[in-house]
Amino acid sequence: MKEIAQGAGHRVLVVDDDRNLRKIISTNLELAGFTVETASDGPEALSTIEQLQPDIVLLDLMMPHMDGYEVAKRIRNHQNPTIANVPIIILTAKGETEDKLRGFEAGADDYITKPFGPQELLARVRAKIRRVEVDSSLSPLTRLPGNLAIEAELRRRIDANEPFAVIYLDLDNFKAFNDVYGFTHGDEAIRLLARATVDAVRRRGTTNDFVGHIGGDDFIVVTANDRAEEIAKEVIAEFDRDIRNLYSVKDLRAGYIETRDRRGALNRFPIMTLSMAIVSNDRGQLGNYAQVGEAAAELKRYAKSIAGSVYVKDKRRQ
Repeated sequence: MKEIAQGAGHRVLVVDDDRNLRKIISTNLELAGFTVETASDGPEALSTIEQLQPDIVLLDLMMPHMDGYEVAKRIRNHQNPTIANVPIIILTAKGETEDKLRGFEAGADDYITKPFGPQELLARVRAKIRRVEVDSSLSPLTRLPGNLAIEAELRRRIDANEPFAVIYLDLDNFKAFNDVYGFTHGDEAIRLLARATVDAVRRRGTTNDFVGHIGGDDFIVVTANDRAEEIAKEVIAEFDRDIRNLYSVKDLRAGYIETRDRRGALNRFPIMTLSMAIVSNDRGQLGNYAQVGEAAAELKRYAKSIAGSVYVKDKRRQ
C-alpha cells in the first residue's frame, strides 16, 4: 500500500512499439499507483499527449513512422508550456554514449537502458516527478520552497504529532522602500532576508528544520521549539546589519525615506526592520494547517506594532 500511495495521482505515458514491453511497464507502474496510458508509435504518442497532458513520458527511441528523437523534439517545441516542459525518460536498447547524447539534445531528461528491472524503472520515475514537483514549488526569486511545500511540511508534522515551532517573518516598511528604490532593490531586500534566514537556521537550527518563502516579503521557518528564539535573534542580527547596504548615505543619515501619497502629502518611513511571530505546537494545540497560519498571522500583527526588529513568542500556548 505504501508504493501505491507514492504514485497516486500521477499520469504516465508509455511510448514503445513493443506491445509486451508496454504491458510489462504499464503493469509495474499501475501496481505502484500510477495512472498509465500507452502509445505504440510517435504520431499516436503526440496525439495522446495533447489529450492526457501526462506528468511524465517514457519514450522508446527506436520506433517506426517517427523515432523517439523526433517525438522528444516536438514535445519540447509544443506551444502549450505544460506539454513542452513534461519530463521525458528515454528507453533504449543501445548503451552507446552517442545515443544518450542525441537523446539529451532532443530534450530528454533521463534515460534507461534496456533491459531494466522494475525497481530501477519506478525509482527513476518517482525521482523525476519528485524533482519537478520541488522545482515547481520553489520561489523563482529566492529558490526556497513555496506555499505547496510549506503546507505539505506543516501537515506532515501535525499528522505525525511532532512538536514544532513556526517562525513567521515579515518586513516592515517594505512597500515604501520598493516605491522609492524600485522593484530591483526590493527584490534584493527579499533575497537578503532569505539569506539571513537560511544562515541563521544553518547556524542555530537542526538538520530537520524547514525554511519556506510564502511570497513577497513573507517567510516561514519550521524548527524545534527550543531553537526558535536563537534563530530569530540570529536573523535579526544579520538582517539589521546588512539591510543598511541597500540604502543611500543620505537616507541612512536621516534614518528614514520620504515618499508622497496619492494626495501629495509627504510621508516618512524608517529604515526597514523585521517583525517575527513564534508559534509553538509542542503540546499539539494547533490541530491543522489553517490554525497554524491564523495563530502566526495574529501574533505577527502584534509584533508589527512594536518599533524596530523584534520577535514575539505566543506565551498563551506555552
